[in-house]
Amino acid sequence: MTSRGHVFLIDGRGELLRMPEEAYPLEADLQALLARHPDLLPGDQIDPGDPRRWLLVGREIGVPPGDGEPDWWSLDHLFLDQSGIPTFVECKRASDTRSRREVVAQMLDYAANGTAYWSVDKLRAKAEATANEMGTTLDPAIHELVGPGAELDPGNFWDQVDENLRAGRVRLLFVLDSASRELRRLVEFLNERTKDVEFAVVEVKRYAGGGSEVMVPRVLGLTEAAISKITKPSRHRLDEDELLAK
Repeated sequence: MTSRGHVFLIDGRGELLRMPEEAYPLEADLQALLARHPDLLPGDQIDPGDPRRWLLVGREIGVPPGDGEPDWWSLDHLFLDQSGIPTFVECKRASDTRSRREVVAQMLDYAANGTAYWSVDKLRAKAEATANEMGTTLDPAIHELVGPGAELDPGNFWDQVDENLRAGRVRLLFVLDSASRELRRLVEFLNERTKDVEFAVVEVKRYAGGGSEVMVPRVLGLTEAAISKITKPSRHRLDEDELLAK
């Protein structure tokens, strides 16, 4: 039997509370937690030089296998960061034996077909609906995401999303309560061999005790070179024809 870790919490009375690591009761619990608290994707670990911030486009995002065809797959979460980079998220528990091979194949299907067949208008409509469900509206959420002084102007945000989609410039995150060594190595290998796609494993360990819970996220399998390939894409000066076309 594998030994599970623990953390200690000092409560308001100065008492030390031992909190053992606990599995999520259901995969859906981890999914719902991430939708409510996107900061569990630690943007400062994903890009320490320019910490990533997140806008939730939606949960269970349909992915079609062809242009104009009905959705075939369903992605757990789709986020956008402040650079308009689509971030695909798939959640699995360590107890799910598919967490290494099948989830990687699933995610590649989502990315290959989402970048080919999603329209930015569809993503924008879904993000608007998600914002409304959360009691807010989309434009203020985008303004907060992009932030003051950012290079990307909020008014051009969706143009940047569309450009990233068409270029296949995306981020794929595998979120688990505990990641195997084999999955981490596979993600490192994919990062070493791909140009425009960033892969990472995000462990979100859960510790519970005394009626409290502590979540500890950690990014694995992501190298400095992998970060720079999509968050700092090469730029070129537009000529007159390109400018008019855009």
